[in-house]
Order: sequence, then C-alpha cells, then structure tokens
Amino acid sequence: MGKANAMVRPRVANAPMDPAVVLGALASAVVAVDGNDIVLYVNGAAEQLFQSGTAYLCGRPVTDLLPPDSPILSLIAQARGDGLVVSEYGISLDTPRTGHRTVTVQAAPIAETPGHVVLTLHEQSIALKIGGSLASRNAARSVTAMAAMLAHEVKNPLSGIRGAAQLLESSASEDDRILTRLIVDEADRIVALVDRMEVFSDKPPVDRVAINIHQVLEHVRRLAENGFGRNVRIIETYDPSLPPVFGNRDQLIQVFLNLVKNAAEAVPADNGEIVISTAYQHGVRLAVPGSDARRHLPLVVSIQDNGPGIPEDLRPHLFDAFVTTKPSGSGLGLALVAKIVGDHGGIVEFDSMPRRTIFRVMLPMVQEGDEF
Repeated sequence: MGKANAMVRPRVANAPMDPAVVLGALASAVVAVDGNDIVLYVNGAAEQLFQSGTAYLCGRPVTDLLPPDSPILSLIAQARGDGLVVSEYGISLDTPRTGHRTVTVQAAPIAETPGHVVLTLHEQSIALKIGGSLASRNAARSVTAMAAMLAHEVKNPLSGIRGAAQLLESSASEDDRILTRLIVDEADRIVALVDRMEVFSDKPPVDRVAINIHQVLEHVRRLAENGFGRNVRIIETYDPSLPPVFGNRDQLIQVFLNLVKNAAEAVPADNGEIVISTAYQHGVRLAVPGSDARRHLPLVVSIQDNGPGIPEDLRPHLFDAFVTTKPSGSGLGLALVAKIVGDHGGIVEFDSMPRRTIFRVMLPMVQEGDEF
C-alpha cells in the first residue's frame, strides 16, 4: 500500500493546473479584449462585477460595459500602444450593472497575441495598497483644523500662564520657585507641541522646483549616520537615471528624514539595517483632487528596515496624528509625511512583516507645463 501511494503522489503534485480554474478562483475581475476591444474572456469575479454571465459578456465590445469616457479605455489603448503594463488608482466605475465603485485597474498587453490586452480590476486594492495614504490625507485635513484651533485657543492662554508664573517666581521662596519653574517648563513643552502641529495648518503653497532626489537622500543619509543612525548599517540602491522630482527640497528632506529615523528606531540593536532605494516605474497614475487631470507618479523611493514590523492593530491608523508606539513619541511624524507627500501630488504606502517593513513614496517627475 505504501508503494502504491508513493507512486500516486508525484503524478498528483505535478499535474498541470487548468489556467481557467486558476483565473476563476481570483477575487479580482479579469477581462481579456482583442485588438478591436471585443471581450474574449471574463472570469467569475468579472461576471459578478458586471452582473452577467460569460455567454452574454464575451463577444461584446468592452464599450458596452464601460462609460464612453471611462479612463479604463485609455488605459487599454496605452497598454496596447506602449506594450507596457499600466495601472491607475482610484478610477470611478459607475454603470447600471456595476453600481458605483472605486477600483484600481491594471492593463497588461499579451505579448504572444499583439493587440490583445488583459484587464484586472481590484475593488479593494486601494484599501490594501494606498488606502493608508488616502486615509492619511483625510487625517491630515482634520489635523489642519486642529492646528488652527490649537494655535488660537491654546497658545494665547499659555503665554499668559507662563508670564504669570515668571512674575511669581521673582518673589517666591526657593521651594515655590520649583513649582513656578515647573509651570514655565510645562507651558513651553505644550507650546512646542502646538508649534509642531502648526506645520499642518493651511499655508500658501511652497515653491517647487526640479529636485535631484538622490541629493536629498544623500543629505538624509549623512544626517542619519552622524546622529540617530550611527549604529545602523545603511545600504543605498539607486537608479542613477531617474529624472528630477517636482518638489520642495526642504520638505522632501523632512519626509525621508522622518521615515529613516523611524526605521532606525525600529531595527534591532545588533545587525540593524536600512535599505534606501530608488526606482522608476511605468504606468502608475493618480487622479488630481478637484480636477479631471491625472498625474504620473513614476519615481519611487523605498525605505526598508529589518525591524519587527508594524503591529497589526496600528496599521489602519498608522498615518493618523498622535498614533505612535514610542513611549516619548508625539505621533506626528507619519502624519506629517503623509501631508507633505500629498501636497506634492504623490502617495505613500507600506508593507510590513517581521524583519521586512517597506515604506514607498511615489512622486511626480518634472513635466512640461510645471510652474517654477
């Protein structure tokens, strides 16, 4: 009996899988179209998305399933024309069959069959990939309102309290001066916190110019190696061919200084390692809030550490203000990162597991028409 089982197992393990079975098991909708945008294949998730069976969907123009002005149609054309995989976050899909949904769409050309394109539509991938970033923008907006309130309602009374404590100090006994000094020190500490909050307040847009992102990262590395990261191994993996970023140098330094500092505090005391890398990615676009424009985000800066990872319960709120795992932390660092990256028209996302946490910042490059 044992020999018979031993003979059967290799045939079962090596049996080829039917691709249709694999595609049918995917939770993401998959649609294949030919060179004339006729639907050739849909998987089960696509049938559910469009509320129709394969017999109805296949053979129809994809324009029967999508609004005539859908960005998905331009993604198909771009993938077919460039021969590259392209994707776009935050596409609104609103049809009688699908209802109103927000999806991330990836269009990939089929090299073996010129003109054919495969679409994948991920309704939940925004939450998984950049939901933290988009949610953090909302958090930053609430922090903006809070910053304005704190500046007006807290700093003014604190200055009066501090002044009164200083007056009392001049005529107080030695024992009482300890208390008045405590009042002054605590007032200063709260003012410092409010000052940090004020970076979130609505201010005129900062000047942005063409920035060499590697010069920014080199500056951050030098600060780290001569300060908080002196005992951490920092590895650089750069793509020297990257075009300039359209950004503000000081703010970008603040972004990556915060991310590298967080990484340095997360790595183990022995063999702590941070990898700073840059890369160019094709086809990622993000809708510009308040307009129909879409900004390409081809420049990716990644900060990876070998720390224990981000606790599961903190991940949905990681970019919210005052969320921190540090005993003395204020919880404003990542909220500030999200605000600055959002102000630059970019996104920030993260993946975390034990010994491998990566923060990725996607930024726009300089384009024709950018105002300096």
